[in-house]
Amino acid sequence: MKISMQMSVVLAAILAAICFGVAITGFSSLGDIADPVQRADGRGFAWFWTFLGIVAVAFGILGVWIVRTHKDSEDA
Repeated sequence: MKISMQMSVVLAAILAAICFGVAITGFSSLGDIADPVQRADGRGFAWFWTFLGIVAVAFGILGVWIVRTHKDSEDA
């Protein structure tokens, strides 16, 4: 299956939104956890999803850059 570059940017944005949503949910639920070990684990889980969101945003930005660079090279 071939995915166009524009579609990969859209998929990266969707993945980033999902990852950041999970991270926000994780951070917001930390106050409900009484056990310090579980709270630390939850914080690590939330930071992991934040990292995944940042990676998805980076790939989205890379995709936008490639699309713009490719269109500029076709015009010349």
